[in-house]
Amino acid sequence: MKLRLPRRGLPRWAAILAVLAVLAGGGVAWTAVAADEPAPVRRADRTLALDGVRLDTSYFTAGESGRRRPAVLLGHGFGGSKDDVRAQAEQLARAGYAVLTWSARGFGASTGQIGLNDPQREVKDVRGLVDWLARRPEVLLDGPGDPRVGVTGASYGGAVALLAAGYDPRVDAIAPQITYWNLADALFPNGVFKKLWSGIFFTTGSGAGPGAAAGAGSRNGGSCGRFSPEVCALYQRVAVSGRPDAAARALLEARSPSAVGARIKVPALIVQGQADSLFPLGQADAMARTIAANGAPVAVDWTAGGHDGGDRETGRIEARITAWFDRHLKRGTSVDPGPAFRVSRTGGVDSTDGRATLRAATADRYPGLAAGPVRVVLSGRPQSFANPAGAAPPALSAVPGLGGGLSALSSSLGVGLSLDFPGQFAAFDARPQTRPIRVTGTPTVRIRVTSTAPDGSAVLFAKVYDVGPDGRQQVLPAQLVTPVRVEHAALGQELALTLPAVDHEVPTGHRLRLVLAATDLGYASPAAPATYTVSVASPLTAPTAPAVTGRAAGLPWWVWGLPLAGALVAAALLLTARRRTTAPPADPGLADVPLQITGLTKKYAGGDRYSVRDLSFRVERGQVLGLLGPNGAGKTTTLRMLMGLITPDQGEIRVFGHAIRPGAPVLSRVGAFVEGAGFLPHLSGRENLELYWRATGRPAEDAHLDEALRIANLGGALQRSVRTYSQGMRQRLAIAQAMLGLPDLLILDEPTNGLDPPQIREMREVMIRYAAGGRTVIVSSHLLAEVEQSCTHLVVMDRGGLVTAGPVGEISGSGDTLLVTLDGPVPDAVVEKLGAVRTEAGLLVRLTDRTSTQLIGELVRLDVPVTGVGPHRRLEDAFLTLIGGETA
Repeated sequence: MKLRLPRRGLPRWAAILAVLAVLAGGGVAWTAVAADEPAPVRRADRTLALDGVRLDTSYFTAGESGRRRPAVLLGHGFGGSKDDVRAQAEQLARAGYAVLTWSARGFGASTGQIGLNDPQREVKDVRGLVDWLARRPEVLLDGPGDPRVGVTGASYGGAVALLAAGYDPRVDAIAPQITYWNLADALFPNGVFKKLWSGIFFTTGSGAGPGAAAGAGSRNGGSCGRFSPEVCALYQRVAVSGRPDAAARALLEARSPSAVGARIKVPALIVQGQADSLFPLGQADAMARTIAANGAPVAVDWTAGGHDGGDRETGRIEARITAWFDRHLKRGTSVDPGPAFRVSRTGGVDSTDGRATLRAATADRYPGLAAGPVRVVLSGRPQSFANPAGAAPPALSAVPGLGGGLSALSSSLGVGLSLDFPGQFAAFDARPQTRPIRVTGTPTVRIRVTSTAPDGSAVLFAKVYDVGPDGRQQVLPAQLVTPVRVEHAALGQELALTLPAVDHEVPTGHRLRLVLAATDLGYASPAAPATYTVSVASPLTAPTAPAVTGRAAGLPWWVWGLPLAGALVAAALLLTARRRTTAPPADPGLADVPLQITGLTKKYAGGDRYSVRDLSFRVERGQVLGLLGPNGAGKTTTLRMLMGLITPDQGEIRVFGHAIRPGAPVLSRVGAFVEGAGFLPHLSGRENLELYWRATGRPAEDAHLDEALRIANLGGALQRSVRTYSQGMRQRLAIAQAMLGLPDLLILDEPTNGLDPPQIREMREVMIRYAAGGRTVIVSSHLLAEVEQSCTHLVVMDRGGLVTAGPVGEISGSGDTLLVTLDGPVPDAVVEKLGAVRTEAGLLVRLTDRTSTQLIGELVRLDVPVTGVGPHRRLEDAFLTLIGGETA
């Protein structure tokens, strides 16, 4: 779609301003509109013969065919092919690059055997692809046979990007994604075989495909398909024994980027997933530290995804890779390649799709995995547990192929697959946090282990849980564990544990729990039964990376650019019209008055009547004011204007002397529950309140959470998930949320909706307790008997206007007030002469210095069409018709 400007009529500049103004007024959901159609991309498919292997390739360019440009080699993940990266290749081509994709040996339509990025096979192929690019007339050269080229790819393709930089000096920049630095460490962490991921890894490449070399199956015993013989033998040997041997480690290390780490001296954007039990964050940390030590520019980006966690950030990551190559391959450009460190963090649930929303935190330099350590003391009594025969049933952490969204959500939204079986683990708890702590990096702890196994060994799986206030609900951040093989532990062995690298916030009231388990589904454990005894020998050290600061997630320019442009246009128009936009100064005389409303009027655009018209009243400290009226009376509109959510057409609202405008600082003294509150159902009541307060950005100690909860009187329900709450409990939790920070003015809109009589009584007590401390409460309702019992003062509204206002005792009246029912209209002059209040039920008349007989005589003289006159004893008698006949 194109955005076209008018050809005639307004001048072009005015048309642009008009378009921007329309965009600025369109709300917060913005849609990008392309100014031009995307540039067409030219694609050429070729089979390149390299070292006796045929590689299936695709070559992408766009724009002027004769113009030279930098090149990008784009690899694919293990088990995939060049077709998996076609969309990114086309995007890079439109950005001004010559892009070459290829199916690696043994994948797609390419021939050859899979050597796991063998320097003599796959890495040598990449060198041949660089040679081919150097001969292309579209590719920019830095010298004879030296194309200016970047290499990127995910997982298997990310590792080959690193290896290419280590083996070929012609590579100018790299952007490896969710990949490994040392494949031996990734598949055999701390001497423990990662059997589930390894099984998936090798099964993916074992089936003979169209690109498999003839006879490969027979040469490998018919069971390894496309793998090279030495890789096939490695897997079969380790899978049977359940333990890696020295030869297996040596082979994988020789084919890992770490083997040539000292030679990688080009700008590197390292993208790693937080939800990744295959290649965790520690792998990215090792590559970042090594490449930076070589003197090359390095940026690190921790995404919300990974091999376990989906690809929600694909578009953002691809855009950042393009910017990285723009900065380092298009020399002389001033493109911002992004921060040196960025981490994606979840921030609640998107109501449109139920998924976790993402925010970003950044730092000017990569902090590593140990910055800002905080020591957390754990309970230290030794504990014993069993490694069961056959290592079954195994505990659960990450489950490859199933963890997906669950792993991505577990850290912040309290869900996951983690499970430890009784008798198979030890747990050591810290004290509950008195303030939130954000763990960013690898926690460490020293432990002592004793084993009854015949060889004195033990295999343990260490993990740190975030445990809720009830001591039972626990979250395993990113579903990650650290396996460790302990040798010579018959008489006890002390060792240092480095726990998984995570980015996870532990809220106030939660605690850290170190668990050491004997089994895990993803790893090979000893089959022989044994008993392990463990104790902690040091506090848990948790890194907090204090230099990392949070901010809104990075957005395309047009998300902020168009609203900004619209705002500038609006500002210019307002200045031209000489309209004042600043709030009037505070009124010192009202500094102690919670609320004064004067002449308030609001009519919505397109409406045929005023929602609020010429409304005026005042509220004093310590009052519980009832805003009373039927649906449509204007109560909620009044409250929304009071909170600065909508702007009145006329009139003024002052809170503690300050005029209300959107975002007015004095609104920090106001707490509100208007039109219901949304809570995350899987979190407890306390966790929901803590999450809400953190979102305000105010210090945790200012929340006065315990005081608000004491007033709300939720008791033990605070520790339960909100999904188990009754409607009354949800309403009280919503009011507790409005009470956070103990605001001087508390506003509650229809808080008793949907409640039964006992729940209404509880809500009444909550409001009275809150106001008892000298604070002020405004509560809107249409239940007359309820406000009569709950409130000290009333403001009665109908059709947007004020009916009456004053203390409850005065308005509800007594025997000196009569209700006159009518059989026809009564002129306003007559109503005024009687000193009456007009209602839909009739006229409410105060006797004052006249008797009831005198009043009836006056009604007759004034020709009032009376059908009945009776004493007014309760407020609901007079206003029953006004509020639709509903009483408590």
